[in-house]
Amino acid sequence: MEHHVRTGRGSVSVIIYGDQDKPALITYPDLALNHMSCFQGLFFWPEAASLLLHNFCIYHICPPGHELGAAPICEDDPVPSMDDLADQILEVLNYFGLGAVMCMGVTSGAYILTLFAMKYRDRVLGLILVSPLCKAPSWSEWLYNKVMSNLLYFYGMCGLLKECLLQRYFSKEVRGTAEVPESDIVQACRRLLDERQSINVLRFLQAINRRPDITDGLKRLRCRTLIFVGDNSPFHSEALHMISKLDKRYSALVEVQACGSMVTEEQPHAMLIPMEYFFMGYGLYRPCQFSDSPRSPLSPSFISPELLSPESMGLKLKPIKTRISL
Repeated sequence: MEHHVRTGRGSVSVIIYGDQDKPALITYPDLALNHMSCFQGLFFWPEAASLLLHNFCIYHICPPGHELGAAPICEDDPVPSMDDLADQILEVLNYFGLGAVMCMGVTSGAYILTLFAMKYRDRVLGLILVSPLCKAPSWSEWLYNKVMSNLLYFYGMCGLLKECLLQRYFSKEVRGTAEVPESDIVQACRRLLDERQSINVLRFLQAINRRPDITDGLKRLRCRTLIFVGDNSPFHSEALHMISKLDKRYSALVEVQACGSMVTEEQPHAMLIPMEYFFMGYGLYRPCQFSDSPRSPLSPSFISPELLSPESMGLKLKPIKTRISL
């Protein structure tokens, strides 16, 4: 079900899946994406869907003007800051009467949710961040973003811009070569990019390119944080920097081999086991779907109750470098 929530910083689209009596998990996608192009692979993968939908009601928040069928935003409207977008999330939670929520964001969406967790600590249960950002743009990123901004302004969602965005999201293995065709997920993403209004994407990109460094606030985060990053992501070093600044008692890093930034689409299976461990710290688990099927090795009946305590899980989630082999 889609809702359009009017906030003090403009209207925002929220897509809701699941039972609203369950705890809330909110998602926020990366630049030029929405829930269909950023989270479909994860939420449509049966085992991940059973874990997430069994435990949560999902609230997919779109960046302004990124929802399906969005109209162009008026050019005279001020471009929101990242603080504005974080405050907008608070208004969404209040609109639906939500308390503390679980958060999942990808790249720029991960930045916004991290900033939200810093500003409103009592409203965040935990953070699942995919290829996150925390520093201000480097000179190279700032310049690259300015090139994309100019392409958007003068040419709209042209072929060259789409190639730039696909390099941001995916590893070269799935983007294809002259000999190997690009994968289905890249083709689907390319089609979905055609539906974005270029002015709306430009405004979000301008906000991203003006983001401040929030590194100093990371140590003050007290919610658990699970970070995924593909080792071929252009933001790989950013994720390593971020995990080094987080409290080691509450954070963990998972590096995914041969993967780009958008782990949720490219390798969603790599997220399942770490998320199961992460959610166990909150007393959550993935149900056994069939009585005669093998139980997950992480299901509660296979684990000593002492291991499910928050203190134990805090230790288990120390920031070790974890590689998931394919």
